[in-house]
Amino acid sequence: MVIDKKLKIRMLKEMLRIRMFEEKIQQLYLQGQIPGSMHLSTGQEAIPVGFCANLEKDDYIISSHRGHHHILAKGGQYKYMMAELYGRTTGYCKGKGGSMHIACAELGVLGANGIVGGGICIAAGVGFASKYLKNNRVTVAFFGDGAANTGAFHEGINFAAVRKSSTVFVIENNQYAISVPRKLSDCIEKQSIRAVGYGIPGITIDGNDVLAVYKTANDAIKKARLGKGPSIVECMTYRWHGHHAGEPKDGLLYRSAEEMESWRKKDPVKRLKEELIKNNYLTDKEFSGFEDTFKVELDEAIEFANKSPLPEPGELYKDVYV
Repeated sequence: MVIDKKLKIRMLKEMLRIRMFEEKIQQLYLQGQIPGSMHLSTGQEAIPVGFCANLEKDDYIISSHRGHHHILAKGGQYKYMMAELYGRTTGYCKGKGGSMHIACAELGVLGANGIVGGGICIAAGVGFASKYLKNNRVTVAFFGDGAANTGAFHEGINFAAVRKSSTVFVIENNQYAISVPRKLSDCIEKQSIRAVGYGIPGITIDGNDVLAVYKTANDAIKKARLGKGPSIVECMTYRWHGHHAGEPKDGLLYRSAEEMESWRKKDPVKRLKEELIKNNYLTDKEFSGFEDTFKVELDEAIEFANKSPLPEPGELYKDVYV
């Protein structure tokens, strides 16, 4: 598969847009301007960008507690994301979702989920519904390696396999479930091998190579759209920061500085930028222009959030379903 210059540049901009958002909200969170909890995806940008570049507007994604990058890659805007993190009524969920529960049906974002593995069975059901309704839509479920060790993983994927749901299950294997390394949580080299137990395809790829992600996603999504059932795609990656934004020493209590530095050298943004510059598809000046644009958009988003109202007390009883 040949990926043209235009698409490569678009994916680079999307990864940079996510990177800059995460870096800015980490700063704001540590300054005490954003309430609640905050799970950053810095270093993992290639995965949602590579997948969402293959999705149609009407397709669905289901995210996890570490999900800002998924929502931005599916078309989320800075200002509504920022307003949601600030708890303001102009946010995607009227300020009620916060960092871990952002949803926007208009974008096909059926929700981030604070429960580890909580979106897997939902994605299996949505994918089955699409197949049943013959609406030609695909659902992509993003979750971490820790979620792949939950009962929901096995139940959801078994259901999807039996029903041939139009779902792609994406494991963002960032090597740690909170502070527990992979070697202490499972006994397999690749989590994608579990696909064999359900009779569906499974593959492990370099999740920091957006071009490899794009190509693999293209195959899996086409298969699902044709009604040929689900796939598991395991993307090997690494989160640059701790489990949450305020974690002491940013994860160094259980990870070595050498390990962290080795993964930073595999920076997905830098890798694609360098390739594009090498092939004369991009200049440093043009890249700096992208950064300048996103800086302005971030400043505008922060201003939008700060000027937006907080929910009235009565909002506590609205949008609640029992």
